[in-house]
Amino acid sequence: MKFHITASLPVAAGNAAMQTGTIGETIQSILEEIKPEAVYFGVKGGKRTAFMIVDITNASELPAIFEPWFLAFDASIDVTPVMLPEDLAKAGDSIENAVKNYGG
Repeated sequence: MKFHITASLPVAAGNAAMQTGTIGETIQSILEEIKPEAVYFGVKGGKRTAFMIVDITNASELPAIFEPWFLAFDASIDVTPVMLPEDLAKAGDSIENAVKNYGG
């Protein structure tokens, strides 16, 4: 299952890593471990943020993704399940059932 994961670094922790020159090396190491399908960098809520798409087959994989960000940067993590268009197309029957059973 695919998840959109954001890791937002507190400004102070990001600044400290920038000043010591370790931010790039640390982020690269984390990304090599978690192997996201896609990763983008930007700003969210005024904080340096990594936006990643990660394929997870078992919930037990989540700590291996979250902990490096927590430990290295005291990061905040947000997780959202996401679907490809073909996944959404496969969900048609489930959506129709939900509408039938719970829609107005």
